[in-house]
Amino acid sequence: MAEEAMFAINDKGTLGEIEVAPEVIEVISGIAASEVDGVYAMHGNLSSGVTELFGRVNHKKGVYLSQEDGLKVDVYCYFKYGVSVPTVALEIQKRIREQLLHMTDIELNEVNVHIVGIVPEKNVLNDLIDLYEEDGDE
Repeated sequence: MAEEAMFAINDKGTLGEIEVAPEVIEVISGIAASEVDGVYAMHGNLSSGVTELFGRVNHKKGVYLSQEDGLKVDVYCYFKYGVSVPTVALEIQKRIREQLLHMTDIELNEVNVHIVGIVPEKNVLNDLIDLYEEDGDE
């Protein structure tokens, strides 16, 4: 998780300062990444799993923000089986950069995508069960 510092948005107007909390950047990044086709789920920890058991969605799950050598986002996610890993990872990087720039006017130095695992389709198991039942009927 990021430090508790707020990120100021450079505004040329004289109306005042605009600050964005690190959690907002993490939530925007998490939603942008999870909406990419080919992403199965975001990788969370025990506390995010417990939170989801109680019905709350943790949109910043799997997203970590750091400020070493500029603003960096690390995204940890599971991919669906059969997708092109480089294509999906590049799309995640592109979407996160676009959404943050569009919504907050903040540019990232890096978006690092970490693929934690590949999840096979659930239909594979059902197909195997169906095949077994067909063999038993003969």
